[in-house]
Amino acid sequence: MKNFLNKLAGLLVKVRKDVVYFLKNNVLFSAFVISSLLNGILLRAFTVKNIFSISPILADLTFILFVGSFAYFFKPKYRFRYYITWSIILMLVCLINSIYYTNYISFTSFSLLATSFQIIGVSDALQTIMDLQDFSYLWAPIMLIFLHHKLKKSGYYSRLRANKDVKVSVLRVLVSAVVVMILFASTLTGTDISRLHKQWNREYVVMKFGIYVYQGNDLIASLKPQISPLFGYDKAAKEFREYYKENQIKKSDNEYTDIFKGKNVLVIHAESIMNYLLDAEINGKQVAPNLKRLASEGMYFSNFYAQESVGTSSDTEFTLSTSLLPASSGTVFVSYYDRYYPSIQKSFKNSDYYVFSMHANKGNYWNREAMHKTLGYDNFYYYDKDYELDDMIGLGLSDKSFFRQSSKIIRKIKDEKGSYYGTLLMLTNHTPFEGLEDTTDLDLTYKYTKTDEVSGESTEVINNYLKGTTLGKYFTTAHYADEALGEFIDELENEGLLDDLVIVIYGDHDSKIKRAEYDYYYNYNPATDSKFKEDDPEYNEFTKYDYELNRKVPLIIWTKDKKLSKKINKEINFPVGMYDVFPTLSNMFGVSNSKHSLGHDVFNTDEHFIIFPNSNFITDKMYYDSQNNQAIMLDENAVIEADYIDKYSKRAEKEIAVSNDIIVHDLIKKTEESDKVLKGE
Repeated sequence: MKNFLNKLAGLLVKVRKDVVYFLKNNVLFSAFVISSLLNGILLRAFTVKNIFSISPILADLTFILFVGSFAYFFKPKYRFRYYITWSIILMLVCLINSIYYTNYISFTSFSLLATSFQIIGVSDALQTIMDLQDFSYLWAPIMLIFLHHKLKKSGYYSRLRANKDVKVSVLRVLVSAVVVMILFASTLTGTDISRLHKQWNREYVVMKFGIYVYQGNDLIASLKPQISPLFGYDKAAKEFREYYKENQIKKSDNEYTDIFKGKNVLVIHAESIMNYLLDAEINGKQVAPNLKRLASEGMYFSNFYAQESVGTSSDTEFTLSTSLLPASSGTVFVSYYDRYYPSIQKSFKNSDYYVFSMHANKGNYWNREAMHKTLGYDNFYYYDKDYELDDMIGLGLSDKSFFRQSSKIIRKIKDEKGSYYGTLLMLTNHTPFEGLEDTTDLDLTYKYTKTDEVSGESTEVINNYLKGTTLGKYFTTAHYADEALGEFIDELENEGLLDDLVIVIYGDHDSKIKRAEYDYYYNYNPATDSKFKEDDPEYNEFTKYDYELNRKVPLIIWTKDKKLSKKINKEINFPVGMYDVFPTLSNMFGVSNSKHSLGHDVFNTDEHFIIFPNSNFITDKMYYDSQNNQAIMLDENAVIEADYIDKYSKRAEKEIAVSNDIIVHDLIKKTEESDKVLKGE
């Protein structure tokens, strides 16, 4: 036993000496590894909060060691260039994901590079979306530069023999990387590996695999539009057929069947309009009085959620149009626009409607010019092609000018084409919500009466508590958008278009404003002109789940027809998703629904279930956060079965997978073609 302990002690001493020797002669390597690893930890501290979780640390370390090992193929004096290049790359990975997560509660994707030209259009938003913490990752390359100059000045490089022991150094690092990788692999489960492969649950992947493995895997996933169609088709087609065999969509009449049959329809895509705006008041003035009125007169879905991913507005358009979920990697509008999709546009077109879309921005924004043809629109009216650019706000033509000019075009369409289905995409309420701060009639100050405790005199105090905040700007642009919508209704009336028209209004996604701004807004203390402190009895934290559930958007179906209006005038408060719109409207208008809808006619089911692209879900009973495996009860009196979460989680994963396979492999078109061949058609 004594001999064993002596040998063990000797081995530890030798290992220590070897480590000290290696670090002494590999200062830049060590600095690169440590700084990159700390930046990965820092990113998770600012985002998913699992700072000390061992799995992502081991994953990041494995990646960094593999990358760092190749520096030894360069001469010592050139290794700095290799390390600083990779340090900047990894720093940018952390910086960009930090900004993206803060604003979108997700991690970015290489697939978004395809739409990077759009960043130019929102470059003014950078000062709004960046936080001081986002600059903290810069220390890593700066430290390497400082260390390099210090080593160069001390003659460190000249003391190292060029390329000596290269094989030994590379081998040591690679062996270390393999050992760390084995340790990391031992922490994984089958679910972890599955989610890495599927990629749709980005937050979970970063929590388990670290930011560098996530981004490397994302790079591979972003090549799927070119690679995936070549592999896995047979398996995807088999699962696709089995899913729809088990989940056949059957038409069933209800009280709203064909209620709008033969009516014209305008679908208004209300940019960044959120549900809470309908009840929001500032100094007694409503933020969205027109939306509030339309909701009170029509059918109002007050518990309605967009289901967008990294494609934001374009994802919403796709999901509403096809009743499918967004792509797990990339965006359909950019990466998968050349597939075949059954759509609500094609359904109306098949019922002899003229189908068109209108937008106040450029036609190539989100590749809409190409994708709108794929969805089945007969014509796309946009920007300077069809509009006079007489009033520019933010990213393009103002909503008021857009609506005013659009009403004239719609009048002409009705006269020449007859029945029509039109989509109008609003724009002014797009981030960064600029250009209206000095023109709005919405008073963003906080006014209250303060009484002096000694003299008893009362004075009015005015605090500009929303001035300069993104939320304050958002209120002004949302108020303007609401005014534009009200004026549009009047324009349609003046053009004689309202009598046989149904208007559908939906918010395309939430405003992407940071949770901290809402926390400040809901916990504002006028006496101190600041937020209540957390230990104050009046403080009410706006939690992560308050934020998640607050992201719902309005869906309103409205008509001037008094008889029809009376039949539909109600509030629908059970959960509804964007993918439910197509099947619900197709029943109301008497047009065909897709055989491959994931959503449902919400009036034909008692089960209300919404899947989000990251596998979170909402039911009547709960909101489930799959990243953190946490459930928030929405009905405290609900009885939950033992397998409730597991059942719906499996269903969510299955539907996400089937939807993604439809998109990637063009399954609807290809399986229909193969079926015809088998039938000899």
